[in-house]
Amino acid sequence: MSSRDRYHHGDLRQAMVAAGLALAREGGPQAVVLREVSRLTGVAPNAAYRHFANHLALFEAVRAAALGALAQAIEQEMKAAEQLPDAVARARGLLAAVGRGYLRFAEAETGWFRTAFAAGAFDVKVPPDPSRTADKGLNPYELLSYALDAMAAAGVLPPERRPGAEFLAWSTVHGMAMLSIDGPLRSATPEQRKALGLRLLAMVEKGI
Repeated sequence: MSSRDRYHHGDLRQAMVAAGLALAREGGPQAVVLREVSRLTGVAPNAAYRHFANHLALFEAVRAAALGALAQAIEQEMKAAEQLPDAVARARGLLAAVGRGYLRFAEAETGWFRTAFAAGAFDVKVPPDPSRTADKGLNPYELLSYALDAMAAAGVLPPERRPGAEFLAWSTVHGMAMLSIDGPLRSATPEQRKALGLRLLAMVEKGI
């Protein structure tokens, strides 16, 4: 059966991104190879070039989807906090939820996490891309901003300390994530990493 028979319109592109995600899940960013993606989808490499100009274009689509999966994981953690009636408790809960979702995703989906933050266009600056988002239409960086805005609106975060707070919180939690998947915390038990993560998130809230 030819690719023309098997795929229509955007189906091949979607299938190739899905194949790239499967490869990234197991092997990280270096596993996303256009020839292997073509093999998994059952099409010739030249058919792939109708949807992706080169390997980088394919990789960026897979990376965007990995960021979307991270956004979904963060939003899942945020659901309980968003139901809290008290604005202060809700804001604190949202910020902690972003961090928990980030750390849990790094450990549960390490291949996707590495792919999401592999070298590429700076996500804060690139044009909006729905692939990087989940139900709220916000990418992971924007979800952190959303939580920090809630902190400022609730009076927990002083207005003069709001600018740039994303980068302080992000770098701290990302550092913990990297220590857990590539550093000395790999040998810690899940309970130890969870306890350290909770302490770290409390420190982030107090620090910003």
